[in-house]
Amino acid sequence: MANSGLQILGFALALLGVIGLIIGTILPQWKMSAYVGDNIITAVAMYEGLWMSCAFQSTGQIQCKVYDSLLQLNGALQATRALMVVSILITLAGLGAACMGMKCTNCGGDDKVRKSRIAMAGGIIILVGGMSLVLPSSSPGLVHS
Repeated sequence: MANSGLQILGFALALLGVIGLIIGTILPQWKMSAYVGDNIITAVAMYEGLWMSCAFQSTGQIQCKVYDSLLQLNGALQATRALMVVSILITLAGLGAACMGMKCTNCGGDDKVRKSRIAMAGGIIILVGGMSLVLPSSSPGLVHS
């Protein structure tokens, strides 16, 4: 079993990953497009995310519109939203299990074998959460359909 410092480092990196996952799920920069008219004043950048679409004007105005209905979204966007939320939930569960199995905590008793198995299970759960993130975030056609 790894030493306590290595376990804390792994836990901190997994926690940073979950924070990045939550931020990436919320932000609207999943699909970007731009329109520039005859002059720079009419430039508009359009961003579409999982939860809203936004228009950034060259004058500095930002207009965002939250999607009204889940039923009007295409299937790829619904699947992407579901996979991202599932990934967040699985990874948070894995962080909880990994925290219980760490050497520096008292959860799980004093049995070192059982604590190491709990820590290993937590790491595997975190990996499963990361794998459920890979498909929606790396498929170029998933959100663009």
